[in-house]
Amino acid sequence: MNFGKRAVNKKRNDLSSHSTMMGKKANVSFLRVIFISLIALLFIGGGVGVGALKGLIDNAPDISEVNIVPVGEATFVYDANGNQLQKLTAPNSNRMPVTIDQIPLDLQHAVVAIEDERFYEHNGIDIRGILRAGIKGIANGGHFTEGASTITQQLLKNNVFTGWTNESVVQRFKRKFQEQYLAIQLEKQVKDKNVILENYLNTINLGNGNYGVQAAAQGYFGKNVSDLTLSECTVIAGISQNPTKFNPVVYPEKNAQRRKDVLDHMLEQEYITKAQYDECLADNVYERIQNVEQTQEETDKTYSYFIDELTEQVVRDLQEQRGYTEAQAYTALYSGGLRIYTTQDPSIQQICDEEYENPDNFPAGSQVTLDYALTVKHPNGEQENYSKEMLKEYFIQNEDSNFTLLFDSAESAQAHVDTYKASILADGSEVVSETMHPTPQPQSSITIIDQHTGYVKAIVGGRGEKSSSLTLNRATNTLRQPGSTFKPLAVYAAALNEGGMTLATTFEDEPYTYANGQPLYNYDHQYHGTVSMRTAIMKSYNIPAVLAMEKITPKVGVEYLKKFGFTSILDEPKEIPEGSGDYYTDENLPTALGGITQGVSNLELTAAYAAIANNGTYIKPVFYTKILDSDGNVVIDNTPEKTTVIKPSTAYLLTSALEDVVNQGTGTRLQLSNMPVAGKTGTTDNYKNLWFSGFTPYYTCSVWAGYDDNTVLPQGTARTYQQTLWKKIMQRIHADLPETDFKMPSTVEKASICTETGLLATSSCSSVTELFDTEQLPKKYCSGHYRRSYSSESSSESGSEENDTTTETPTPDNPVTEPEQTQPETPPADNQTPTETPPTDGGTDTQQPETPQETPPAETPTE
Repeated sequence: MNFGKRAVNKKRNDLSSHSTMMGKKANVSFLRVIFISLIALLFIGGGVGVGALKGLIDNAPDISEVNIVPVGEATFVYDANGNQLQKLTAPNSNRMPVTIDQIPLDLQHAVVAIEDERFYEHNGIDIRGILRAGIKGIANGGHFTEGASTITQQLLKNNVFTGWTNESVVQRFKRKFQEQYLAIQLEKQVKDKNVILENYLNTINLGNGNYGVQAAAQGYFGKNVSDLTLSECTVIAGISQNPTKFNPVVYPEKNAQRRKDVLDHMLEQEYITKAQYDECLADNVYERIQNVEQTQEETDKTYSYFIDELTEQVVRDLQEQRGYTEAQAYTALYSGGLRIYTTQDPSIQQICDEEYENPDNFPAGSQVTLDYALTVKHPNGEQENYSKEMLKEYFIQNEDSNFTLLFDSAESAQAHVDTYKASILADGSEVVSETMHPTPQPQSSITIIDQHTGYVKAIVGGRGEKSSSLTLNRATNTLRQPGSTFKPLAVYAAALNEGGMTLATTFEDEPYTYANGQPLYNYDHQYHGTVSMRTAIMKSYNIPAVLAMEKITPKVGVEYLKKFGFTSILDEPKEIPEGSGDYYTDENLPTALGGITQGVSNLELTAAYAAIANNGTYIKPVFYTKILDSDGNVVIDNTPEKTTVIKPSTAYLLTSALEDVVNQGTGTRLQLSNMPVAGKTGTTDNYKNLWFSGFTPYYTCSVWAGYDDNTVLPQGTARTYQQTLWKKIMQRIHADLPETDFKMPSTVEKASICTETGLLATSSCSSVTELFDTEQLPKKYCSGHYRRSYSSESSSESGSEENDTTTETPTPDNPVTEPEQTQPETPPADNQTPTETPPTDGGTDTQQPETPQETPPAETPTE
């Protein structure tokens, strides 16, 4: 380097030159601009950041409106004795909140130790935890695997920021900031750590469909949370971080590893001693969990028929009485924490269930119908569904044109399924899903009501295993033809109540022809001359019932049926099915014999007979008495609806005649050993439906029997098993009840009357003592007799041995059988639309061609 005099001077001159000075000034100015810009950017950035943070805070939920109480709570159903019948839950509402004092300290400490060790110290967020998680994340190359959320934050995440499972990165940052902000605000507002911890422990997902520690305690250990041991507490505390991964039922080994972490933290934080630590590790807690799980799996979780109907009624009542929408009603039922108190008597229900499970009560050689569904994946990747109707069509086309889904055994049904499935899978298709449920046939249903309260005590909607909830309920949802059980309700009730008739009123049981020329027959295909109303009821004669219906008119008869609670009765023409052009009404003469368009349900028929048993007062059937919310407030007070249908005197007169049905008429097989019974048998054409509806001074019961598809019941026990069920069940129910008689009201009196004229008897009359309403006591004496003779006629369709035996003197071992005359059954089973024109009264609006004329029965019943 040159340090000579000349070189030094040159450098001095260069430094002091004008150009050099200008360059220096430019550099300084540039640096100043950069510095000022950086400061400006910092201020701007800070302002934007503050503004953004302020915006996030402003957009956060108002802490005064934040609800940290968990949403979604199980509903519990109780029987008449207060015992739990069922727990109703939605997928995320199997929760049973408990207070903090019910949660063991060991469980509280276990959760705090593993999830938020400074929970009792921080103000809602844990700064040390955030820094620790950040440092570990940076050390792991940006993989932030350790959480820093406090229990307070997690409570807010679960109950306020409920959409966090599907959020983006930006949404997650926004939610985390608002979560931390609200956590601080919440702790300031609540000022009680126990309140926060209580709500958190009632909120968290603890696997296996259990939400909250009480549900988890019952689900895994079969006990209340307050009864958990330290060892069991640590199992539950280890689940919440990952409810699937640490599920102690499915992954006991992984839960055991997590449980050890819980114990390590508890020991380190001095919540437990080393001795307790060792004792917990030595405890074989997972064996107990498996035992509880096995027991719960063995318990039938499928809703009973009673619960099925109960849920329908509760949803309907919440809409009608509380103004809920349908969606709100279902949410309240399955997630609203309701307490529903039912009318079910567990002992009566158990008797019914036991007798319906006893194969000896049903016909030998029972068959099965098939419910089948199949989904396959074809080689091209497409999925296709196959139904039982498609299976049926396959065999009709390939084997038997008369093929039905009725099989002689479950094995036969399975063989046909295997054949059908093999044909579908022949191209290499694979099964995606398959369901098969063989249902025993013939079927039956029963309803039992306490007539004094309207409380439904028990129902069974079908025989055989109930494979799923909310399935076909033959006691409540199926409409079947009622046969002669309708005679007292559709005809004789009105005739006695306002038709000016008495039990002594006589009818000429002689050849009768409907308006269109079709003859009407009695079940025994004979005519019986002059018969009283009592005898007509007792023997279930058809012609006197139709004659009585003519007198009161079908319109009045239908009005009474509506008063008796039947909702399926058509009192004006209705198009069935819609668009068919076929109009039906039940205001016609065959309604007297139970020949109606749509049929009736077992429940409504039982309720109608209960009205007779209840002195003529109809009570709409009640399945529950009250609904409370989780705080004990009344949601619905289910006070029964009552309507007076007939006078007490009319009810007693009918009861007396119906007692004769059981004592010496068509129902002698139904007698009980220690209790009077009044009731009515019912059999429809060709033995497609069998009924007995009867009552004692305590309970009213109806049993229906038949095939779901209206197949004719074969001869033998298949035509009497409904009576077997009724008697065996009612005999057991009444075994320990004090024997008592039906109470006669003061408005009923006795009088001696002529058996042929129904007038007051003279010395020359064949007399009998009869009951009368005091206002209808006969005032005239019989003036003489005349007799008619009728040839005993039988149609060409009658001639079986059983028809011949119907004229024998009835005894309990050899009762009168009763194939009653009704219209052909138009609607098939289970509310299918009718395929034949039902009868209508010939006088109904003949100006409207779409309204059918009366079509009396075309078939003569055989039995």
